Amino acid sequence: MRFRHYKGGEYELVCEATMEADLTPLIVYRAANGSIWCRPRAVFFEEIEVDGKRVPRFAPIE
Repeated sequence: MRFRHYKGGEYELVCEATMEADLTPLIVYRAANGSIWCRPRAVFFEEIEVDGKRVPRFAPIE
């Protein structure tokens, strides 16, 4: 599944993982340039405020 970051980059969700230290659910995702990133699941899917509006940090691309 592909997502667009609120700043404009496109990313592909690779998988969900678990942080060994504290069992935090993580999202592993790949940028268009091939670099691999991870964030806590709650942060990846949270809404943030941009210019006074609530928007998803990563919005699904249909």
